[in-house]
Amino acid sequence: MKEAGTKRTVSFSPPDISEWEIAEVAEALRSGWITTGPRTKLLERRLAAYIDTGSVDVDCNEPETAAKYSNRVVCLNSATAAEELNLRIWGIQPGDEVIVPAYTYTATASAAIHCGAKVVFVDIQKDGDSITHMPEMDYDKLEAAITKKTKAIVQVDLGGIVCDYDRIFEIVERKKSLFKPLDTCDNPLSDLSSRIQHVLGRIAVIADDAHSLGSSRTFNGKRRNCGAIADFTSFSFHAVKNFTTAEGGAATWREIPGIDNAEIYKMYQLLSLHGQNKDALAKTKLGAWEYDIIGAWYKCNMTDVMAAIGLRQLDRYPDLLNRRMEIIKKYDAVCDGLGVFHMVHHTDGMDSSNHLYLTRIPNITEAQRNEIIEKMAVLGVATNVHYKPLPMMTAYEANMVDYPNSYEYYCNLITLPLHTLLTDEDVVYVCDVFKMIVREYL
Repeated sequence: MKEAGTKRTVSFSPPDISEWEIAEVAEALRSGWITTGPRTKLLERRLAAYIDTGSVDVDCNEPETAAKYSNRVVCLNSATAAEELNLRIWGIQPGDEVIVPAYTYTATASAAIHCGAKVVFVDIQKDGDSITHMPEMDYDKLEAAITKKTKAIVQVDLGGIVCDYDRIFEIVERKKSLFKPLDTCDNPLSDLSSRIQHVLGRIAVIADDAHSLGSSRTFNGKRRNCGAIADFTSFSFHAVKNFTTAEGGAATWREIPGIDNAEIYKMYQLLSLHGQNKDALAKTKLGAWEYDIIGAWYKCNMTDVMAAIGLRQLDRYPDLLNRRMEIIKKYDAVCDGLGVFHMVHHTDGMDSSNHLYLTRIPNITEAQRNEIIEKMAVLGVATNVHYKPLPMMTAYEANMVDYPNSYEYYCNLITLPLHTLLTDEDVVYVCDVFKMIVREYL
């Protein structure tokens, strides 16, 4: 215990909120506009510019730039809502199958279930990807799982590490002959979905990028940011994420030939606001009170109070990512010295958003893993496990025997605290506690 130094209290993942965010929220409250309004629309444009350029300094109020980045990102009240709306815009129907990694959080699968689809789990590669060690789907098993009912694959860029989308797109292209586009066009949503499915003519690749705003990977020979790789992408802005709006999330999509982004954006607006064809901001224009309800849909819009936090978070985001990378380097040195496996967040062709730091202690049992977590907690260090595989959960009723790699990855995994409120002294303390306790099990 002496080796770890004076006891400290290290939280797992508190939000990093500065006076900038507080001041912007106060301004939003004073403005009299606190629901979806000008701040939400500005955040959407700025996020679209960030995905496109990697810069947070694009002036998205300038008319030409505003036009370029409008209708490209939709801010919503959660990443779960964003993924569900992505699936609904794509046209997921009852009876469709959606492939999901067995190793993920429930929102990845539950969004598909909300649409009436059957979730098909696929096990991960043994010990994760051979370079990054991220718990990435086994692509041979993914290809084998595709049937005539498969309409989408939801991939997860867990911890901010970007998976092999080149491989996934190769698979869906090879399986094009099994894909049957939606032909039902009995309402505006299904009409749009049918047209999108006919244009793509294959299974959709959908990214659950809850962790991955700011991540990038070489795809099709060009470095691209998350949000510009998969057909549809969802981001999370929950309080524990790198970039937060307290709750919240966003949906985006790649350009679809022959279909106007404005039409797609409008459908997201309809789906997120009761099917109402005018939002509150549009209804403030003189004589513009009248509206129609296009469909009996959902309520999951973002508010300007939330967007106010996001606008100032985005200003700070490059510095937040850099601080996370500094902490990761210190954790890497400790884990490499111990012989403990950890995810690799930066490679020649990929840069992570540095969201989670997953470690795996060699040759320990699930019970021993839990002992280490408890011992670290006694010394003031909060840790976590990302994740308990979904087939182990009551809601999914799957047999874990069919997902041995996912269980093996999970049972000796410990996630260390990684956030921008950690001081250098906190990081040293976490490292000392981790070394002291883990050495007992090696």
